[in-house]
Amino acid sequence: MPTPRRHAFTLIELLVVIAIIAILVALLLPAVQQAREAARRTQCRNHLKQIALAIHNYESSFGQFPPSMAINPSVTTNASWSIHGRILPYLEQVNLYQQIDLSLAWGNFPVISRFRVPVYACPSDPKSDRARDTGTNGIFLMPTCYGFNFGTWLVFNPATRQGGDGITFPNSRIRMADITDGTSNTLLTSEVHAWTAYTRNGGPPSTAVPNTAAEVAVYANSGLRDRILPATRDGTAHTEWANGHSHHSGFTTTLAPNTNVVFVDNGVTYNNTDYASRQEGSSLTSVSYSVLTSRSYHTGIVNSAMCDGSVRTFSSSIDQKVWRGLGTRDTGEVPGEF
Repeated sequence: MPTPRRHAFTLIELLVVIAIIAILVALLLPAVQQAREAARRTQCRNHLKQIALAIHNYESSFGQFPPSMAINPSVTTNASWSIHGRILPYLEQVNLYQQIDLSLAWGNFPVISRFRVPVYACPSDPKSDRARDTGTNGIFLMPTCYGFNFGTWLVFNPATRQGGDGITFPNSRIRMADITDGTSNTLLTSEVHAWTAYTRNGGPPSTAVPNTAAEVAVYANSGLRDRILPATRDGTAHTEWANGHSHHSGFTTTLAPNTNVVFVDNGVTYNNTDYASRQEGSSLTSVSYSVLTSRSYHTGIVNSAMCDGSVRTFSSSIDQKVWRGLGTRDTGEVPGEF
């Protein structure tokens, strides 16, 4: 009886199949990646919605928005709790909140070490799960990817106790009724990069509001370099969710979203650099000014929550004047379409 013939793939047929599979993978992979990023953007927006709702619940309970930190104007302080710490019970973190005391420095509570509040991490930020050694009682703090609105440029004047034109500053008592520009036209919180490079506690060379990335780089050059990391080319801003200093807990609208401030120091180039002229509470006389730009890892946009609780997406190309107008609570701008 004749043996049946066996049919096998030829080498050319095999190569054709492999080529077809490679083409299909090349076509499908970007679609999969886009779908994943779309899901991450949606999750990011949900985080902002939860944070905005927590702020509204806080405001309903206390009759005002939370201050960025509580400081004694006659004594320097360096470890007051952030808004992120003050709204914990409204973010299903009652157990943690009951183990801390906002009247004492956060460094007294090792329970917060490596504690991750899920809604403070943007799923698209690659550094959101990287803890920082604070150098205080062995505490490592997780970063935050969402900062609160400190306004345009001025953060706090300890001599006059004047704060910025945003929705928070040290010892602020801003009420919903104080937002006369309209809660739907005023930023509450927006995305920031975890582990942002920044300089601090120097200058500024001028109190004039800088208008360009190049001008901010000049301001950054006046600050101390102790918070930039040459090895990784990043820094330590927005690395301590419990810390009330603006460079950890906030953003300013000096520059439009995602503006890249290039800062070069000792031959090392840092991208997306921020600047804080003086840590709030570290001086009884020096005024604090900050350029803390809202940035995200979503291409071309940032997600932000407004004071009415709505969440909106803003393009990196938004007009700088419009963006600044959205950052003020009571200066009478009419932002128009944005």
